[in-house]
Amino acid sequence: MRHTRIAVVGDVMLDRYLIGDTERISPEAPVPVVSVEEELMVPGGAANVAVNIAAIGAAPRLAGAVGDDEAGVALREALTSFEISPAGLITVPGRPTTSKTRIIARGQQVVRIDREVTNPLPDRFRDAFLAAAHAVIADADVLLIEDYDKGTVDGAMAAELVAAGRTRKIPIVVDPKRQNFFAYSGATVFKPNRRELEAAFSTHFMGDDADLEGARQRLGAEHLLLTLGRDGMILVSPGAPLRATTSIARDVFDVSGAGDTVAAWLATALAGGATISEAAWLANVAAGIEVGKRGTASVSPTELLAVLDQDDR
Repeated sequence: MRHTRIAVVGDVMLDRYLIGDTERISPEAPVPVVSVEEELMVPGGAANVAVNIAAIGAAPRLAGAVGDDEAGVALREALTSFEISPAGLITVPGRPTTSKTRIIARGQQVVRIDREVTNPLPDRFRDAFLAAAHAVIADADVLLIEDYDKGTVDGAMAAELVAAGRTRKIPIVVDPKRQNFFAYSGATVFKPNRRELEAAFSTHFMGDDADLEGARQRLGAEHLLLTLGRDGMILVSPGAPLRATTSIARDVFDVSGAGDTVAAWLATALAGGATISEAAWLANVAAGIEVGKRGTASVSPTELLAVLDQDDR
């Protein structure tokens, strides 16, 4: 898996953490007053997936869109600090960089403030983003599309990106949200969580082989990897029984970023030559480690091997 090249295309974000303490309630409203002692700004969304890939030892090639604002500058600087090139980020004047600001007091999140615009990119910036995407796909071993419904990827573009990956004959992993859910036909692996899948199909999946196989066929994906949070994952492949993997998480401190960790390990394992079942298993182990950390975090091969060695004993 080391030294593989992973094209990460989609919605990049900036995660901002204001961390401090609280000892009193505001006289202006029944809310805590937080005295900020520390501020962190880290890559989020597709950019966090790129950080996870870099932590594995692979080379992420990132394409996304940011605004001409302080958050855009901060995101570029944060990526550079992880030795990830921000060259594939296009700047869209007047459009805010998607950012999530979390205010944390005494280890607990008090509130989250989101700043975003989810409209599709204007035509000339859409063309610039597509050019950046094709550039990172050109020499990639895997294409990973991170679509968080923030407007960077639209339905027609989703199909074009899948076509670009198929032309390169590389695995295509899609981490979707609702807006373009059915636009990724031809993907190698489609990785929704249970809530996303059930919302898209307006039904409740009970884990039945026929129902999930029908969903896989409707999505047009070679494999469907359904993530179940604390319950692990289910892998749906053509002509094979459902393969369920339970979570290895022992302590769950924070589930934010777990999906990004799964996507990163899944794509990088496929790039390294793993089978889909091997890649899903590694991703599940990595997710179990990630949720034991606070905030969005990455998982290194050393950490994963340590857990596997411990289980072997």
